[in-house]
Amino acid sequence: MVRCKYHCVEHTSGVGVLDKAVLVLDAVQGGATTLAALTERTGLSRATAHRLAVALEVHRLLARDGDGRWRIGARAAELAGGGSDRLLDRAGPVLTRLRDTTGESAQLYRRHGDRRLCIAAAERGSGLRDTVPVGSALPLTAGSAAQILLAWTPQDPLVSRAAFTARTLADVRRRGWAHSVGERETGVASVSAPVHGRGGTVVAAVSVSGPLERLTRSPGRLHAQAVVAAAAELTRLTAP
Repeated sequence: MVRCKYHCVEHTSGVGVLDKAVLVLDAVQGGATTLAALTERTGLSRATAHRLAVALEVHRLLARDGDGRWRIGARAAELAGGGSDRLLDRAGPVLTRLRDTTGESAQLYRRHGDRRLCIAAAERGSGLRDTVPVGSALPLTAGSAAQILLAWTPQDPLVSRAAFTARTLADVRRRGWAHSVGERETGVASVSAPVHGRGGTVVAAVSVSGPLERLTRSPGRLHAQAVVAAAAELTRLTAP
């Protein structure tokens, strides 16, 4: 086992550099991380942590935000989705238009196990915003995107542990969109809608999110129409 302060490789592969690279990825998974925090969390030397982070950046498994902090890169999301696909190829322009229409940050989530992975985003350029970097893994038990990704599988065991109820999911299926207010993070509201794949299955959730003071306690009243339209456009663009 690789020794570290906060994270560790539960099973070593015998390939030291690979195990250390996994440590770095694990340390960043929770959100954007400074090099100092990365060094502390992994127990690696500063030089080794930096060298591995830069190498992972070259392969787009890590990236740096505007403040120079490390975060999960776009390639991780692509791999989670099975490589390059129509959804990711077409998401960028749709999310950009949604951001410009609503004035709020827009995201695209895909389910990955018991988490939801942000696989594409268009961030608001200024002012108060809810930033969710591409590659962020968030819980499937809170937030409007989580409601969307579980609404069409209401018997999923995760529902019993969620901040929302089966009745909430029934309402989501009925109206075709979800909203949340302070469910995942205090002071943040969001609206989400489903992207459908073959046979009507839900393959992703399109969202806008931002501070409660702008989205109000009825964010769906403001943005549901735009979010549903964006999700429908992605459904049409990625239809087989």
